[in-house]
Amino acid sequence: MRLTIVGCSGSYPGPESPASCYLLEEEDAAGRTWRVLLDLGNGGLGALHRYADPLAIDAVLLSHLHADHCLDLTGYYVLRKYHPLGPQPRIPVWGPAGTAGRMARAYDLPEDPGMREEFYFREWVGVERIGPFGVEPVPVNHPVPAYGLRVSAGGATLAYTGDTGPCASLDVLARDVDLFLAEASFRSGDDNPPDLHLTGTDCGEVAARAAARRLVLTHVPPWHDPQDALAEAVAAYAGPVELARPGTTYQI
Repeated sequence: MRLTIVGCSGSYPGPESPASCYLLEEEDAAGRTWRVLLDLGNGGLGALHRYADPLAIDAVLLSHLHADHCLDLTGYYVLRKYHPLGPQPRIPVWGPAGTAGRMARAYDLPEDPGMREEFYFREWVGVERIGPFGVEPVPVNHPVPAYGLRVSAGGATLAYTGDTGPCASLDVLARDVDLFLAEASFRSGDDNPPDLHLTGTDCGEVAARAAARRLVLTHVPPWHDPQDALAEAVAAYAGPVELARPGTTYQI
């Protein structure tokens, strides 16, 4: 399974990166390459063109419905509906309850049909199979319904926090994963709002408790120095730690 960081800026697009968007690719037994997106935040769709044909995406997996994780689905709707090759086949979009209505309102569409002619909207309930990928949603702690995602393929597992405050389900999410992609929006020692985001220390502590084999920090807002998050995580976790950067790929 290959992970490509398309966008990793926290809360809004930054000067060096779009907001959250991550591309996963894996071949099935017949040799066909499947591609799914973890989130599609502001600026992610444009940057995606550097790494894959947007028409070759098989599914979009939304962790939650804040703009920096879902809003470029509106542009993707336009691309698939009005492409010069003609309207494209529907693809599935998984997300929390209400995703179809949220995206219709974001593009000022009537909710019926909204974007349902371009996307097949499905709600997170249990484990899903998408080609070679198995995807397990894990509810996490955020002001809106939000999910961390465990994605397995080819004998490897990635865990992605989405956005979350500290919660017990993170240990379940990250347990024994090959790569833990964790948001580090806050700094320890600051007067941080509760139940919203993680610090680098939180990420490192979860990775250590869960025996994750690698930690990649993401979603650092442009107003913070990412090196602060990195230093906190390194102090809490003895395994390999690095900062997500656009264009970086990981073989998992």
